[in-house]
Amino acid sequence: MEITIFLARFWGSLFMILGVLSVGAKFLGRVIKMTEDKTITVSTGYITFLLGLVTVVLHNIWVMDWRIAITILGWTTLFKGITKIGFPEYVNKRAQTFKGMQTFWGGIIFLLGTWLFWISFQY
Repeated sequence: MEITIFLARFWGSLFMILGVLSVGAKFLGRVIKMTEDKTITVSTGYITFLLGLVTVVLHNIWVMDWRIAITILGWTTLFKGITKIGFPEYVNKRAQTFKGMQTFWGGIIFLLGTWLFWISFQY
């Protein structure tokens, strides 16, 4: 359970920070712009891949409670990293669909982070 709590706090903190930056500083818009550069997309893909891989290796727990959110987040991040490394053009096309809704998605990211952070203190 300790690794679950750590990962919930880590991902929760990261998502809260990214959510605030996306809403306040239009960070998500800049990230979408960066996907036009394949070198940056592939480079960040390796970081994304490693974050996902570490999460999956440390927390591949398939239970029907809140902990499954960490597992799904790990697998999603792993596959996102693989996609960014192998198919950077596809990532750019998909990123463009989020261009006009960066405040909305920033809010969603912040709320998910807040929930993960909050739930980590309940156990």
